[in-house]
Amino acid sequence: MVPVAGRSAQKICFIAGAGHSGSTLLGLVLGSHSQGFYGGEMAKSRFLQNPQKVLRKRVCKLCGPDCPVWGDFQVQGQPDLYEQVARRVHKPLIIDSSKNLDWLGQQMATLDSTDAEIFLIFLQRDGRAVVNSRLRKYPDRPLETLVHNWMTQIETTQAFFAAAPVKKRVLRYEVLASEPEATVAELCQFLDLPPELAMVNYTQAEHHVLGGNNGTQFLVAKHQDYDHSFVQLSQRNKTYYQNHGSQIRLERRWQQELPPAALDYFTETAGSLNQAFAWD
Repeated sequence: MVPVAGRSAQKICFIAGAGHSGSTLLGLVLGSHSQGFYGGEMAKSRFLQNPQKVLRKRVCKLCGPDCPVWGDFQVQGQPDLYEQVARRVHKPLIIDSSKNLDWLGQQMATLDSTDAEIFLIFLQRDGRAVVNSRLRKYPDRPLETLVHNWMTQIETTQAFFAAAPVKKRVLRYEVLASEPEATVAELCQFLDLPPELAMVNYTQAEHHVLGGNNGTQFLVAKHQDYDHSFVQLSQRNKTYYQNHGSQIRLERRWQQELPPAALDYFTETAGSLNQAFAWD
């Protein structure tokens, strides 16, 4: 890695894609590298120190208000959030899994005037698994809305990814979960980092994240001395993750959980778009 003179945040890696595609897992894996820090959905840094926001939305999901990174963090006048974070955590690689494309565009534009290296990973997952995960989390929302939201997010992210003038790559969640060691080695090469295969043991590393998937964070909290109060799971999810273990493994619950009528609707509505994402 060639150091950037005078700059702490030498590399910034953005993880784009549809929510519920495994970005929290990927972020925690990348943040387990000795040179990396995963800030979670760093767009939520805008909520820090804002008492009008629900507490769980403006604190570290793992250690709460007393977090050594986010607890008293205040975004300063300079717009480069990643430099401020890097100076605090003393890591040259900062990872942000915010999905909002306006946020990503704004951050990339800000970073374009610096010497930082910018990386973009488009994390993809079978749309049936994504919709099933969203149905599990939002059982009161119409299926039609969830399916069309997935389609819109995929199409807009595809366009954003194609136009982004940065170092970029596509990654399948299913490949990461099925072949974690090989995938980690490829990611280290992509990010120009020395390989550290211990990254697959992400539950053993220290993490401080904003937002993200409760289930994956629960595994970190379960294996370390974190307070679980900001990682809240439904009873069904708690049963699944309590028996999950710490190893990375492919999650395909949609095959048992997605109702036939919902699967039929998804196939009719989004089947053609999902052809590139289907994992059978």
